[in-house]
Amino acid sequence: MTDKPKTLFITGASTGIGAETARAAVKAGWNVGLFARSADKLNDLAAEFGDKALALPGDATSLDDQTGALEMLAEKFGGVDAVFANAGMGLSTSGTDEGQPDEWRKMIELNVLGVLWTTKAATPHLKKTGGHLLLTGSAAGRRHIKGSVYGASKWFVHGYGGNLAEEMREWGGRCTVIAPGMVDTPFFDEGKPDKLKPEDIAEAVMYALHANKRANVQEVFVMPTG
Repeated sequence: MTDKPKTLFITGASTGIGAETARAAVKAGWNVGLFARSADKLNDLAAEFGDKALALPGDATSLDDQTGALEMLAEKFGGVDAVFANAGMGLSTSGTDEGQPDEWRKMIELNVLGVLWTTKAATPHLKKTGGHLLLTGSAAGRRHIKGSVYGASKWFVHGYGGNLAEEMREWGGRCTVIAPGMVDTPFFDEGKPDKLKPEDIAEAVMYALHANKRANVQEVFVMPTG
């Protein structure tokens, strides 16, 4: 008798790190729930995976959208074993003096509140499976960058991830912060061909997920050599 395939929910799944993590997970035998705002991109990606995937269009800044998506995913595949809170955004203008408050608000809603909503929606499912929560942090969340509001949002992710690891340990769960340096993704307006690729970060996610159950890989830093 073979073990039932595990199921991974990914926010920000339509492109970049999210999409490549979905590919790596399916290759490793996982089912995937693909969550993002772009229904067309999600449907195309889900078609690539066949019956191993479920497209779940929604907005990561909505707790209701994420709660409903996770319920649909659990119903389809019989539970949720891991959740990757990957959705995030940067800013067009850096620094505090030149920064745009409206843009800050949108970023905080996604980079901070969106992570909270993912965690809140996921916790009941992960408690049932003794599951694993992963958060996309950043090298910018571990060093001081002149006036960086984006970096500060990632400092939150790192701090919250560590706190979650302590909380989840009480019921057999695990929490990992995946912290990349610069990655060549649609996050940037111009390509970064000499930097990391989304596949590199997907490999880090799978490394943390596949660690022995007795081990919680709490942070993974992946930095470009170039």
